[in-house]
Amino acid sequence: MTTKAKHPYTIKSYIEYDKLDFNPDDPEPLPDGMYQYPVFAEIFGILDAHLNTLGDPRTIFRSSNTFICYDPNNLNVRVAPDFYLAFDVDARAIMDRKLYLPWEAGKPPDLVLEVGSESTGAQDTSPKREIYARIGIGEYWRFDPTGGEYYGEPLVGEELVKGEYRRLELTTHRDGVLKGYSRILGLWLCWQDEMLTFYDERSGEYLRSYREIQAALQAEREALEAERSVRLAEQAARQQAEARIRELEDELRGRQ
Repeated sequence: MTTKAKHPYTIKSYIEYDKLDFNPDDPEPLPDGMYQYPVFAEIFGILDAHLNTLGDPRTIFRSSNTFICYDPNNLNVRVAPDFYLAFDVDARAIMDRKLYLPWEAGKPPDLVLEVGSESTGAQDTSPKREIYARIGIGEYWRFDPTGGEYYGEPLVGEELVKGEYRRLELTTHRDGVLKGYSRILGLWLCWQDEMLTFYDERSGEYLRSYREIQAALQAEREALEAERSVRLAEQAARQQAEARIRELEDELRGRQ
């Protein structure tokens, strides 16, 4: 079965991987990997599961800390977002090339999400922001796990309008949670309990992480097991009562 992507992939040049200044198969390590990894694992796991509900996964490319090249004449000119995604593309073809090349993918990524850290905070708010606008990335989100130490605020969302980023409105809803709406994701991004969460207005619920889903499944299993134990205990008590009734009936007939 072929992938029906709105933007078919078109290879336009041969990539001499051995002449690049970097190895696409071995992305640069996270500068603050030990600090960032737990946050990445939580956030990206939730997003990955959500994206699989939005259409054919073969046409939804998503990646973390891999390279977007933005100069067709020099593939060493690159940037590595913490997380980025593109809809209506041939995801397998992009992965086979090991690099995201907008001129071959048929479009730039639709969204980038950066997670602030001590070593990347300044880059995310200035040079990277300018690069993402130049590439044409529709939404740029920044999440600061500290609440503002790296970005000056916990959450920032921007939308590209006529080549420039304009801030998306953030609001504090009745639940006291700071939220901003992503048109690309169809979700509210939320600053909640020092973590980035995602609210789905259609279901009226927050998206759950893999860990939360596993915990819910375990709780359901335990509830079913408890219910089964109650049923077995009730059945045993009923059988015992019925046996006692038979004994009494036998005793009564014997006396008659």
